[in-house]
Amino acid sequence: MNRDQEVLILAIESSCDETAAAVVKNGREVLSNIISSQIDLHTLYGGVVPEIASRKHIEKINQVIEAALAEAGLSLNDMDAIGVTYGPGLVGALLVGVAEAKAIAYAAGKPLIGVHHIEGHIAANFIEHKELEPPFFSLVVSGGHTHLVRVRDYGKFDIIGRTRDDAAGEAFDKVARAIGLGYPGGPKIDRVAKEGNPDAVAFPRAHVEDSPYDFSFSGVKSAVLNYINGCRMKGEDYCQADVAASFQKAVTDVLVANAMHAVEEYGVDKFAIAGGVASNSALREAMRKACGEKGVEFYYPSPVYCTDNAAMIGAAAYYEYKNGTRHGWDLNAVPNLKLGER
Repeated sequence: MNRDQEVLILAIESSCDETAAAVVKNGREVLSNIISSQIDLHTLYGGVVPEIASRKHIEKINQVIEAALAEAGLSLNDMDAIGVTYGPGLVGALLVGVAEAKAIAYAAGKPLIGVHHIEGHIAANFIEHKELEPPFFSLVVSGGHTHLVRVRDYGKFDIIGRTRDDAAGEAFDKVARAIGLGYPGGPKIDRVAKEGNPDAVAFPRAHVEDSPYDFSFSGVKSAVLNYINGCRMKGEDYCQADVAASFQKAVTDVLVANAMHAVEEYGVDKFAIAGGVASNSALREAMRKACGEKGVEFYYPSPVYCTDNAAMIGAAAYYEYKNGTRHGWDLNAVPNLKLGER
């Protein structure tokens, strides 16, 4: 492929507690992917502190962008566009990335492309699965979102189901804190659950009657807290690994059941998972098995592309660029941005 056919995107991601920059070629080839994580810092507080996250983004953002360009062996002049997450997320954190992207795009005379964070997570699947093209279905499971999405085309989405309360990742964090594992909850529950019995405690599986594709995880979270409190009141010990495994199975069962219901109803032949919780080993295995039984192709990103990163934003920005999306200098952070909004 000659240079005239290449599209190089410098992508920036700062929606929560990772400061990230990447250079992506043609939406599928990652030339660099730099992530500066704040996990150790926020672990001290048991969760993400928005003000601290914003300050750290300001400290790190120039460094990660310079590192991304250096690792790719390219300069700002080589870029065709600047992509940046502008929502949803923490408003202060988003503002750092958006302001940086606007300044760089203006100074370098490059097009500016605002990217929806969830669209980025879905696009992470394009990086390692070159054969994957729309239409397909995707389950996006993260600390802030649980969405069942029909991907009609690049940049065109229908949200079929969503959580009515806690996101799955949020429930993982709260349960992990309750059973003494601490933050971040997802990876710690995944690890401890491997030593436990997933059928030890019968936690509820919530189904929303009027919306078969929607999710609700506040009930199972409360059931875990009630179980722990009940044990303490009776002076009984409980097995941390059993509680973790049983909770994880309750969440996974609901995610898989709703996803497979959509597979049947919509006649889906390709299914992808995305988001931080998509790196959970139990969810991956359950989804792989369920898709295999229905003859559905199953896709998932490597863990590095499940957590927040800029490579996925670059992948999404490429397809927005090809679709003609351009944003002006009035682009702002939109903390509650809905998927499909412009």
